Amino acid sequence: LPLSTYKTQGRGGKGVIGAKSDEEDIIQDIFVTSNKNYLLFFTSKGNVHWLKAYQIPEGSRYAKGKAIVNLLAMDQGEKISAVLPIPSFDPNKFILFATKKGLVKKTSLQDYSNPRKGGIIAISLRDNDEVVDVELTDGLKDIILATKDGLAIRFNENDARDMGRTATGVRGITLVDDEVIGMEIA
Repeated sequence: LPLSTYKTQGRGGKGVIGAKSDEEDIIQDIFVTSNKNYLLFFTSKGNVHWLKAYQIPEGSRYAKGKAIVNLLAMDQGEKISAVLPIPSFDPNKFILFATKKGLVKKTSLQDYSNPRKGGIIAISLRDNDEVVDVELTDGLKDIILATKDGLAIRFNENDARDMGRTATGVRGITLVDDEVIGMEIA
């Protein structure tokens, strides 16, 4: 949507509907970006796909939108885990991955600067593992991993060294009959 769709509301008033969704569909992320910025789509199977923001069809607040499988060449059963708007591929920025089995991986943003039509491998995954969340960082932040059973761990991003694109990652949290459900930057 164009940013001009939304306006500043004064005192009082009841607001407007920001976006409409179906019962089985929820809005997960909203971000502001430029038409010429890249959107990186990270999938649950560890791949990354690129689109320029202008390649996403424009709609209204009430429009349902277009299925992402019509815009990206994804495999059967693959779903989008995270979307990151990227204005430039700064070598001082990093992409941080969290997987369901408790692994984390930090990779330089510059490693993802060569788009390919079918996408590329962003992280190598072990059996029955999948990408839960992906965040853009500056390499100096504290990270919080949360699990399904209510456990959480906080650690500094410097504890996870910079790795290549196809690396698996390092242990972020030790799990016993549990799984990671989310990651946040503190």
